[in-house]
Amino acid sequence: MKGIIFTVVFISKMSTPTAAILITISRYTTIYIGSFLFLLGIIGQPLILIVFLSLRTFRQSSCAFYLTIMSIVDISQLFTGLLTLIMINGFDIDWPSMSVVYCRLRPFLVQLGIMISFGCLCLAILDQYFATCSNRRWHRLNNIKLARYVIIITIIICMIYSLPFGLYFNISVSSLTGKSTCIITNTIYQRYTFYFNLPIINGILPISIICIFGGLAYRNIQQITYRTVPLVRRELDKQLTVMVLVKGLCDILAIALQIVYSIGSLIINTPNATYVSIGWNLLKNLANILFYIHFTVSYTKSF
Repeated sequence: MKGIIFTVVFISKMSTPTAAILITISRYTTIYIGSFLFLLGIIGQPLILIVFLSLRTFRQSSCAFYLTIMSIVDISQLFTGLLTLIMINGFDIDWPSMSVVYCRLRPFLVQLGIMISFGCLCLAILDQYFATCSNRRWHRLNNIKLARYVIIITIIICMIYSLPFGLYFNISVSSLTGKSTCIITNTIYQRYTFYFNLPIINGILPISIICIFGGLAYRNIQQITYRTVPLVRRELDKQLTVMVLVKGLCDILAIALQIVYSIGSLIINTPNATYVSIGWNLLKNLANILFYIHFTVSYTKSF
């Protein structure tokens, strides 16, 4: 993922205390916020899996099935994405630049995980919208067998889309510093990734689905009390809808800064001025870290 790579700032031109302070803030922001999110996810996501897999009610729910797959993917993202990001930007230990295989494998796995995770959340929200519709015809889509086929198709599509991330990343050595960095070597695909994939595929598209169908599901939940629906089914639908809405609201926060940074980069060319350049990198690092809120924040309080 292009946004995860830390842009090298040449400190030779930054001898002033202010520049050093900004660089230090950027480093410790990554270390402390990133480590907190990593620990939060390592503890919270397995708890979600235990709940979903231990209760029969959730094992028979298509919505809970989507959320279970999402939690599994989120745990893997904590290691392939967030942990590596902390090591690169926080401790200057760049694992991807040490191996061509890992340089190409990690972007593929990160993008694949992002798409599957967001895809599962969107499917869960759509599932709850169908489950809470007054028209019973839509209820037929709340089927665990159908959900399994949908997940398989989703994973295949995400793998095909993510393949170029494993092809166009390579290790590049700077002629000025001699430092190796894992970057996208294809200029066209680099622009596509930064100006379309990050803000649209990984941002605006999932947020739009979350907001539209999450709002519709919430409206349906407000009306479900007046319908002839079994009490157990009614409470389960309410519970699952609240869960996906809580997760969706957290995702809006996680994605918002990433979108702002991407759109800002379209409008504003990153200047060569020392302080502005460092400040821009600080914003990018913060956006990258907060993006992982999606993979760490659980919804155990919704149970």
